[in-house]
Amino acid sequence: MQNIAVNLERLIPDYSSQYQQKLRTPAQAAAAVKSGDHLCFPICAGEPTLLVSALAERMHELEGVVVNQQHHLNPAYFKPEARPHIRVNSWFTSGVSRKAVQAGWADFVPNYFHEVPKLLREYWPVDVAGTVVSPMDEHGYFTCSLSVAYTMEAIKKAKKVIVQVNPHAPRTHGNCHIHISQVDHVIECADPLVELAIPPVSEIEEAIGGYIAELIEDGSTLQLGIGGIPNAVCKALLRKKDLGIHTEMITDGMVDLMASGAVNNSRKTIHRGKTIGTFALGTRRLYEFMNENPMIEMHPVDYTNDPYVIGQNDRLVSINATIEVDLLGQCASESIGAMHWSGTGGQADFVRGANISKGGKSFITLASTAKGGTISKIVPTLQAGAAVTTNKNDVDHVVTEFGVAKLRGKTARDRALALIEIAHPDFREQLRAEARKMNRI
Repeated sequence: MQNIAVNLERLIPDYSSQYQQKLRTPAQAAAAVKSGDHLCFPICAGEPTLLVSALAERMHELEGVVVNQQHHLNPAYFKPEARPHIRVNSWFTSGVSRKAVQAGWADFVPNYFHEVPKLLREYWPVDVAGTVVSPMDEHGYFTCSLSVAYTMEAIKKAKKVIVQVNPHAPRTHGNCHIHISQVDHVIECADPLVELAIPPVSEIEEAIGGYIAELIEDGSTLQLGIGGIPNAVCKALLRKKDLGIHTEMITDGMVDLMASGAVNNSRKTIHRGKTIGTFALGTRRLYEFMNENPMIEMHPVDYTNDPYVIGQNDRLVSINATIEVDLLGQCASESIGAMHWSGTGGQADFVRGANISKGGKSFITLASTAKGGTISKIVPTLQAGAAVTTNKNDVDHVVTEFGVAKLRGKTARDRALALIEIAHPDFREQLRAEARKMNRI
């Protein structure tokens, strides 16, 4: 028996020695980037901050480097003088990248979130991929932790893979594992993970959340975004039973629902008993709740956000926000007129998935006014140049603090009347007059 044990030990690779051989400082890892390289970094908390900062430190040595990423967090190379050295393509602009895109020295790539892995496979080169990972286990595996999305696909395609190991990164379950043999360079980072504070819920957001919660049945499966309205919805849903979650983003509000028992995933059609997501962003409490939690699984976005996968969940409820809605129901969620603001993200994916779902419902939310009540966000026609995120054929419910307009299956006239009823009272007569001019009512 002793000889068998010795022989088995010889068969097990020494993953710790492989790890040590690949260990680098951030500067050494950043030196792997060459002029003309195309880089890919993950969404949100998966961004390898030390690598990004080290890359920015040497950007004047480089020419024509391209960074492809969704929702950047580190502003290190977001400056006009970086453009000849490091050019950024944003797949969904954040507060860090928004001004750069609007000013024209960074660019954006229109996309549906679920198609990003396919676009990586078929269109975009990847020379270097970098990501935050949880610590390696005894079998040589890291996990993509808080940001799976398109990370796995980028790693498959990349010529060089750099991982930033963070002991605070939760070890997650699902299709999200990277083996040390796939990695070229390892950076260690003990910095706290980026956190997103929970915003306070306004009276308007609480009203919108209440309307939506009333229409969510026990046993529904939820997709929620982030912000005051989703937080208000989560608070209102604490009294519900047997809810499930199939979402792109996992948030602190969902922790409340799971911890209270309102979400137990017991009546889901697929992945029964599991909360499914593709990335997470929130507070330390969320990250600690996710660590080694078998109730939560993280999967690539071409699975979680595939409308046909989403639609396999009966009673799928999708909740997303928009900037402006016209009287036909077209939702401009990613631009203010021609000024780019964010991106399509997963809004269209989940709206379409909810439409496929048996008993599914989607809700597009917005406050009725902006700029201190001087502008109506329900308008006769969208501003010139506005990008339509959820189109007239897909839109289901639109919700403001004044109520819910059910649009799907309705005529253009009925849609206009329903939307005017949930517009701010100060603008309703004006909207009626404009609707009459267009022969809508």
